[in-house]
Amino acid sequence: MKKKLLFEKLPEKIPSANRWAYAACAVAFLLFFNFLTVGAAVFGDPALFLKTTFLNAAILGAAFGIQSAVGRYITRRYADVQQTLVRVALSICMHAVVSGVFVLLAGWLYIGWGLFRSVLTADALVVVYMVNLAAIVLGTGLWESFDALARWRQHEINSERLMKENVNGQLESLKTQISPHFLFNTLNSLSALIGEDPQKAEQFVDEMARVYRYLLQTNHSSVDQGDFGQLTTLKKELSFIESYGHLLKTRYGDGMKLYIHVEDSFLDARIPPLTLQLLVENAVKHNVIRASRPLTIFILSTVEGGLMVRNNLQKKNLTAGAENIESTHVGLANIITKYKLLAEYRAWPGPADGRKQSRVFHRNHPIDFLKA
Repeated sequence: MKKKLLFEKLPEKIPSANRWAYAACAVAFLLFFNFLTVGAAVFGDPALFLKTTFLNAAILGAAFGIQSAVGRYITRRYADVQQTLVRVALSICMHAVVSGVFVLLAGWLYIGWGLFRSVLTADALVVVYMVNLAAIVLGTGLWESFDALARWRQHEINSERLMKENVNGQLESLKTQISPHFLFNTLNSLSALIGEDPQKAEQFVDEMARVYRYLLQTNHSSVDQGDFGQLTTLKKELSFIESYGHLLKTRYGDGMKLYIHVEDSFLDARIPPLTLQLLVENAVKHNVIRASRPLTIFILSTVEGGLMVRNNLQKKNLTAGAENIESTHVGLANIITKYKLLAEYRAWPGPADGRKQSRVFHRNHPIDFLKA
């Protein structure tokens, strides 16, 4: 099994403890550049010192600003661990080009124009650029090393949080997976079928056995595996949902419709077990289901590389004496939190144009969460 590790974005701001060190280095380099361009005379003439410092600060500040902006873009654009070599190569090339442009600008001002009675020579400028290149390579290597360490620490924190979420999720799953209420309704449906259509009742028993076998296996795997439980393939999850949907259709008749349209290329993708069951159960729990007003649930793959669970929104209207079913949102929050911790994948519920849709996972690229 090949895992693709993605990490949460790290803070871009420089820690306050290091800001003074950066400032001290910048001031020291500025003074050195003053001496390099104008010579020792810069420290004996206050007016010359101010003019030289102002110009050099503008040159160095512009170079640093451009390098920082482009560097942040490269870091965001190529943030994956697998893109480290590309990120490092682009960073070094970018710094080298920008530094070269500003070195040429300094040479044009101080050597070409002889600004401020400059003592700067072309040979000295070449040496400065070569030293700068060495500093760029060293600095980029150190930055990537610290960045990799920070990413590893973040991954360890996420793993610990996933383990804690898994414990809470197990407690919630025991309440939702083998619900006595669902079992009671299922047995009632089976009892009615035995007298009406024994052959259909036999098929119902087979589907019911598949559903509860999958539920028990999933709960057992979750306890054994810990850390987010054992991920299952989308193919297995959809097979389970078909059996689960058969039970619902038998109970509600024409009031329940379930359609699954998922591209074959998605079937090897892996997701947390019972994610789809929780979303389908949530739709059944909170919507009217009648033959005249059927609840229609779609499970769809999207062109963006996501999986969407969608149903028509027809919330139950409470009447006198009716049971008030309030949503605790615990199950949905559990799904959202786990996907957020895993990386860039997102899962969220939200109404849209009279429908309710929950995207189980979504990225800007085809699914590659975990490939077998």
